[in-house]
Amino acid sequence: MSGDDIVVLGRLADPYGIRGWIRLHPFGDDPLSWGKMPVWWLAQDGEPWREAALKGLKAHGDGLVAAFTDVTDRTAAEALKGCFVGAPREALPATGEDEFYWADLIGLAVVNTVGERLGVVAGLIETGANDVLRVVGDDGSERLLPFVAAVVLAVDQAGRRIRVEWESGW
Repeated sequence: MSGDDIVVLGRLADPYGIRGWIRLHPFGDDPLSWGKMPVWWLAQDGEPWREAALKGLKAHGDGLVAAFTDVTDRTAAEALKGCFVGAPREALPATGEDEFYWADLIGLAVVNTVGERLGVVAGLIETGANDVLRVVGDDGSERLLPFVAAVVLAVDQAGRRIRVEWESGW
């Protein structure tokens, strides 16, 4: 499966315990619903995606931990540290109104209320308080815009544009 078919959902972090569990850093809301998908796709940055059969997913403290069928000890879990977690789009639940997968926002043009093009969404950053759009301008400059209703006024996926309340000089 090509990387274009996969929606990135999160990233694996440090191992948890000695039985192969690993901490999950999700890039979105409701990651416990991903437990309904029997297969996840994993890849280190720049490598091809590979299937991983999910054995378990649970909340632990203020985070999440996951286990995979072929990962049975801490050493195997350590080898997964830093892997992106993804799934084919058709395996994901549909988004609600005003909900988006991060992958759907990347590449959209960002235009402010006076029609000035600020750039293109190159990525998102999760800060805990809110997500942040990483917008790269045509000149290579970078802006970080909070993905909150006061700033992001409209997301037009069909038109491939995000309208924001943000001045070009900010």
